Amino acid sequence: MTVSLEQLRRCHFAVDLGAARTRVYVRGVGLVVDQPSAAAVNTRTGALIAVGEFAERMTGRTPDYIKVVRPVSGGTVVDIEMAQRMLRHLLGDKTRRMLRRKPRLRAAACAPHAADPLARRATIETLAGLGARRVELVDTLIAAAVGCGLPVERPEATMIMVCGAAATQVAVLSLGSFVAAARVPVGGEAVDHAVVQHLRHQHALMLPTQSVRPLQLALSGNGITEHGPASAEIHGRDVVTGRARSVRVDTAAVREAIQTPLTAVLDGIGQVLRDCPPDLVADLADRGITMVGGSALLPGFDQMLREATRMPVHIAERPDICAAQGLGAMLEGRIEPLALNPLAA
Repeated sequence: MTVSLEQLRRCHFAVDLGAARTRVYVRGVGLVVDQPSAAAVNTRTGALIAVGEFAERMTGRTPDYIKVVRPVSGGTVVDIEMAQRMLRHLLGDKTRRMLRRKPRLRAAACAPHAADPLARRATIETLAGLGARRVELVDTLIAAAVGCGLPVERPEATMIMVCGAAATQVAVLSLGSFVAAARVPVGGEAVDHAVVQHLRHQHALMLPTQSVRPLQLALSGNGITEHGPASAEIHGRDVVTGRARSVRVDTAAVREAIQTPLTAVLDGIGQVLRDCPPDLVADLADRGITMVGGSALLPGFDQMLREATRMPVHIAERPDICAAQGLGAMLEGRIEPLALNPLAA
């Protein structure tokens, strides 16, 4: 792990700063924040107007002087000051007062796998601005595996796949460490973009900005598998006239449009499996892949992975909050490390 469990038990709160949503876990209290990573700003005065769900609903519906910004992109803080302001408002005065009373306030945060030093530093500075005297970073893959109940500390192969908005991270874990891992810069946003571009080019239709999950609007039932519905009706705006219009979309064409980003994810899984020892790959043939993250809920995504890898694929019970739950379990001391006592000579 990035840090020891003993260090994490001393932390008072943990933050999972994602490209889509921000989650905060306070030790002894639980998950206190689960909101979109968005903030609405008055560009004339610099005043913060709204954060979280309210700011998300304002996207595409504001006058020119109000701008909705996202201080986190690709799991990395790109605007430290705005991220701090957003977190202060999301936490609220009551929670912030409670945290300020802690002597030598400590925080933990998720860091994307193989994040560069600048990205890690940006996360640390963001939480330091909230008063944290020390910030511990935990790899998102480890936190998510702990949060969905995988036995990461045992000498068993476990494969975790974190399907985020901006990237997909895949790893095989054993004895609390990485055997093989890969980060693919393709996530739910890339799939959404592929669907939006397909509708624009083939049907001259623009989807509303609020359609965060246009794929779920286009598909139902078995989703992106061949057993899904043959067609679906989509509502949007005509590119030429600007008027509201509905079109019936062939879902087979939609499936073809999203193959490019999903193929990149399959390539990442193949790379991780090729880097694994044969014994661990044999274990994975029985245990399979566990999917977490908000994009794991894309309809039919798990079935596509089963057919491509010929391995069992499971979606965690609450895939969207697994990383935050994993951080919380470490803070509360619910995870015990495996004791490896050296043999006497």
